[in-house]
Amino acid sequence: MRLLEFQAKELFREYGINLLDSKSSTNIEDGRKHAKELGYPFVIKIQVPVGGRGKAGGIQKCQNDDEFEIKYPQVMDLTIKGEKARAILLEKMADIKKELYLSLFLNRSKRCYTIIASAEGGVEIESVKNQIIKEVGLGDVSDEVAQQVAKEMGLEGKTADGFVDTLKKLSKLTIEKEAELAEINPLAIMQDDSIMALDGKFVTDDNSNFRHPELEKYQEKTEIEERAEKSGFSLVELDGDIAVVGNGAGLVMSTLDMLSDNGGKPACFLDVGGGATTESVYEALTLISKIDRVKGILVNLYGGIVKTTVVAEAFLKAYDDNLIDLPVFSRLKGTESDKAKEMLQGSRTKIFDSVEEAINAAVMEVKN
Repeated sequence: MRLLEFQAKELFREYGINLLDSKSSTNIEDGRKHAKELGYPFVIKIQVPVGGRGKAGGIQKCQNDDEFEIKYPQVMDLTIKGEKARAILLEKMADIKKELYLSLFLNRSKRCYTIIASAEGGVEIESVKNQIIKEVGLGDVSDEVAQQVAKEMGLEGKTADGFVDTLKKLSKLTIEKEAELAEINPLAIMQDDSIMALDGKFVTDDNSNFRHPELEKYQEKTEIEERAEKSGFSLVELDGDIAVVGNGAGLVMSTLDMLSDNGGKPACFLDVGGGATTESVYEALTLISKIDRVKGILVNLYGGIVKTTVVAEAFLKAYDDNLIDLPVFSRLKGTESDKAKEMLQGSRTKIFDSVEEAINAAVMEVKN
């Protein structure tokens, strides 16, 4: 999930990163009110989940009411790389001395975060030759590492102190939210040598968003996800091909992580919840059937409040109605699990003694 600039800056502000005064709106009436509150001059910025806003006219300086009345609608009506404006950010103008670049990203292959920094900011980092790259593990960036990066960038005094403080706060935010990327470009040196984040990019890891309900307000739910919510269970679409079904967010999350670690790609996170009925599980299967990319279903169920037979009944009904024609790999434990296994014998559901066996079978089946 890629946050818009104003959303990323909400998180930056929460973690104490220095920002200019700004306000977001989705209509010109609120924009007029914000213009009075901020005072001129300020910058009008389109909020879209793509880059290239400046070149496309999506960032405009505004000096007075007359300019506002012309430029706000112009920016709101823009389409950039196929994306229409989601919101407009009004932000006070900055008196900049120099622009820097700073980001942290999750390097999955090395299982660590990597710092990329540069004394050249405001442009795409790929075009910058003098990059400083440091792998920092999965923990907070230390004072020593942050100071070393500042030194290699040629920063001194108040500016170096501000950079170190910003890098450590950005690291804390990135790790605590389990983000894939946090970027500030440009990170500006102001005329008084202080450090200020002028733009922000923040990309969360969809596989970990379940652990962060505070980020849910930033998520645009699909039609399927909204329907699941109305039906009383939790479903989040992912980009893989194996649907993961279980009861309890912790169990489903751990199953999802195990699937990913074993080379599988989750297509969705589906928690049938503690109040599951045959009808609600059937509805869950109905929604899974609408996700075209799903090639298999992985079920990891521990019967407690929810009887495993309830889930078995839903699957059998789905088979009878030709709702699903996919291989199902299941591990069932707990209340009435022996009876549930008997019910599913001879069906398209393959029963396994352990979740590891079910995962391995699902991955092999889907890959073949």
